[in-house]
Parts: sequence; C-alpha cells; structure tokens
Amino acid sequence: MKVLVDRGKCQGYGNCVVAEPTVFDLDDDGFVQLLVDEPSEELRAQVQHAVRDCPARALGLED
Repeated sequence: MKVLVDRGKCQGYGNCVVAEPTVFDLDDDGFVQLLVDEPSEELRAQVQHAVRDCPARALGLED
C-alpha cells in the first residue's frame, strides 16, 4: 500500500494526523506531510480512515 498526497488540495484540517499520527503530520505551514509513504499492512485500516476522513480529498491509496 502506498499513500498518495496532493499537497495542492490540502487545507490543513489535520484529520489524517488524528487518524494515524505515525504516518501523517502537518508541516510548519500546516499542510500534510507524510512520515511513511508505504505504511505496513497493520496500519491499513487507520490509513484508509484517514483517506476517507480528509475533507479536502487530498489523500489517496495505491495498492
């Protein structure tokens, strides 16, 4: 699983960080920053939740 991020769409809501803080963070400007671009399978449910919960639709997954 690979996490895809469109930083141009990110609005800095931070829902992704709440869903999975070991994969997502916000940079100094308040926009999404990937800490791990290919998280382990054990994090799949949390990462999928982060993708679904992004109001700006800035996140995606590629298997």
